[in-house]
Amino acid sequence: MEGQENKHITVVIGGRPYPLKIKAEDEAAIRKIVKEVNEKINLFQLTYTNKDKQDCLSMVLLTYAVDLFKSRQSAADDVLVASKLAHFSQLLDHMLAQE
Repeated sequence: MEGQENKHITVVIGGRPYPLKIKAEDEAAIRKIVKEVNEKINLFQLTYTNKDKQDCLSMVLLTYAVDLFKSRQSAADDVLVASKLAHFSQLLDHMLAQE
């Protein structure tokens, strides 16, 4: 990681500290994500009062995993559509060239 400044920070997720070694330019994004995760944990705790913090953290993880899966699926669909459009464009070009 030559030329990149690394930084040691500690983030608190669900009340527990986690030391991290990160790129300095990633700190703002990481802190924003940690804040969002903690907010989601708190929301789950308020919604599901019979669940402990570990259960709420697991539900947050599942929420992010589903969002990531949907995002990847959407990206794959976009690539497929772009490929089909390119193919149709080539077919049209070929047909127009024959006229």
